[in-house]
Amino acid sequence: MNRLKGISMILIGAMMWGATGPLMEWIMNNYAITVPFLITIRLSVAGLLLLLFLKLKGVHITAVFRNKYWIRPLLIFSILGMLGVQYSFVAAIEASNAVVATLMQFLAPVYIIVFVSITHKKMPPVYQIIGMLGTLAGLFLLLTNGKPDQLIISGEAVFWGILVGLAFTFYTLYPARLMQEWGVLVVVGWSMLFAGIFLGLVNPIFLSDEWPILAEPAVAVSILAIIVIGTAAFVLFLSSMRYITAVETSILSSLEPLTAMVISMFWFGQVLTKIQLFGALAMLVFVAWLSLAGNPKKEKKQVDLPQTME
Repeated sequence: MNRLKGISMILIGAMMWGATGPLMEWIMNNYAITVPFLITIRLSVAGLLLLLFLKLKGVHITAVFRNKYWIRPLLIFSILGMLGVQYSFVAAIEASNAVVATLMQFLAPVYIIVFVSITHKKMPPVYQIIGMLGTLAGLFLLLTNGKPDQLIISGEAVFWGILVGLAFTFYTLYPARLMQEWGVLVVVGWSMLFAGIFLGLVNPIFLSDEWPILAEPAVAVSILAIIVIGTAAFVLFLSSMRYITAVETSILSSLEPLTAMVISMFWFGQVLTKIQLFGALAMLVFVAWLSLAGNPKKEKKQVDLPQTME
């Protein structure tokens, strides 16, 4: 029963998270809302909701500040990790679309393998090399439609897409000790809030002329949905790991880009060509390959790859 509960959590969470991408794409395409404004509101409110949720469950959410040692890494993670991932992901959506941005996020395991190999000064095992080459080949087909001299998306979209993968790599590797000490949800809640406040100060949100747009019922409801659905998805995603393995979570979370792909197809009429579709599916298959081949039950000495949630 617990296993079924965990699988249900990750499937629902992945679909909910995948749905937020097209929703953000729709808002930015139809209303004059900028990436900084949208991200500031999303992070600030989501952080407050998550911390409130934890407080109601009796968690001591302020305990992390009693030891000054942890404040600096929490702030670093908030700015470079949480804000880095969120901003680059939404900027990639604005420059391309939700499908491309979500799939570019799936490059994170490749970056992590390269980083671990460099730091340990040793070549990655064969299965990881195969997985990386397969993932990159799929990305090549997705971005060029199989024509080396024809890049389908803009250079700006490629830049933000690469950056979201790099940011997610940092987001995954950096806070391990922090989350182990204080809990994943507490760290994520505070990092969301701090990231939103930081961006709101750098790009003064209270001086923005975008506030009147929130009076539009469609915009207000959409942003509220992004905040609530996105936060609930993250809680479901993390909670699922109490009942199923990290490998299963990683593979089942591939439903996220598939959800974004299906919603975009019906909502925006964005249909990938056969070659692009093959490339997208190849990326998902080889990321699943990396997770399966790196199953710690089989290869205890190998590095376990993280999940692919933004």
